[in-house]
Amino acid sequence: MQTPAQLLGRKLTGCQGTHGVFPACNFGCQPCYLSANSNRVRVDGAHTVAEVERQMAFFRERRGPAQYAQLIGGEVSLLPAEAHAEALEMMRRYGRMPMSFSHGDFDYEYLEEIAVRPDGSRRFDLVSFAIHIDSTMRGRRGIRHAGSERELHPERRRVREMFDRLTAEHGVRTHLAHNMTVTPDNLDEVADVVRVCRELGYRMCSFQPAAMVGDQRRWDEGYRTLTDDAVWAEAERGAGTRLPYKALQVGDLRCNRVTYGVWAADRYVPLLDDADPRDLRARDVFLARLPGNLLFAPPLIAAARVARALLLHPADIPTVVSWAQRFARRLGVRAVGGDLHPTTYVMHSFMDAADVAPAWDLLQRGVRATDPKLLTTQERLQACAYGMAHPDRDEIVPACVQHSVFDEAENARLGALLPLYRPRD
Repeated sequence: MQTPAQLLGRKLTGCQGTHGVFPACNFGCQPCYLSANSNRVRVDGAHTVAEVERQMAFFRERRGPAQYAQLIGGEVSLLPAEAHAEALEMMRRYGRMPMSFSHGDFDYEYLEEIAVRPDGSRRFDLVSFAIHIDSTMRGRRGIRHAGSERELHPERRRVREMFDRLTAEHGVRTHLAHNMTVTPDNLDEVADVVRVCRELGYRMCSFQPAAMVGDQRRWDEGYRTLTDDAVWAEAERGAGTRLPYKALQVGDLRCNRVTYGVWAADRYVPLLDDADPRDLRARDVFLARLPGNLLFAPPLIAAARVARALLLHPADIPTVVSWAQRFARRLGVRAVGGDLHPTTYVMHSFMDAADVAPAWDLLQRGVRATDPKLLTTQERLQACAYGMAHPDRDEIVPACVQHSVFDEAENARLGALLPLYRPRD
């Protein structure tokens, strides 16, 4: 997947996630990417913190600093708040920008305890959460079994208001992403979710078409009728514009689509238009000249690095200025009032476990598949942008492999190590 648009290996070493740190979840969703035995493991804060450190140290050694990492497994809010906070601190210590992955069904006091120390001082200047809310989920306190996405809009608002309160009361900045599993049943509600998330100020909207990974008891064969193009078209309908995803690529386009842009009042403006050759020339300049991953640098340092890059290559300045003028025109007069809200739209398409397991086995043996479906799976695995650390194997494995190949056996071992009920002395 070495294309002019590729970010992986040039500006990013990929997103990273934890595994085996808290497999259990208190929801019953359909579909569910967790293995059937995930709830046989006790959530244990000390185990989580120790295992997070081991995995983050391996990522730091293999993939350097300044990368995104998700604190993910089962449901992160089942962790005691102090252990949750310690895990995030550990991730930062190893140069990660952590994001907690949760269904959001927790109270403000839990969030406050994570972000603020008992003495009232801020533990973090910024907290980042990915909140998964959709009608495939079962068990939410406010609405146990939603019949539509519209019924869940109050929950989306409640979560947003918790984080706004954290900022207002303690000055902790927040980055809030919204995730949604898409099936044929809620496909036509994607556009409405996009509009509501825009109104509520979520910084990212992420969609995952249903995939047969995890608990087979919670899978419906009818989910297979869904296509990536259908999901993306509904996201575009919600945004009210085309969402160009070929200008910047993260891994394999069959796995990930992403559009970076800005809401200017009621209009969404992508940073780059993949149908405009002038934007693509600007993209090539950015990728060739800008140093490192600027997202992790303080704003003044990032600005200084950009200025230095342009001064060292003055011939590129007209291309950059031309792009800036086009982008400003696309924003229009809306930008004058300062009503600008950066928002990213993402789609992650996981693969069927029945394809991943044999494709991975062949890759491990150095064999190129001859079956077209398995060959496609191998290509996607080799270009994976979302890895999980296995220090014992000296390997970073794709998330699809983690869920399709390793989760069940790993949870069986953890169930023996962390039984649900502690034996009496």
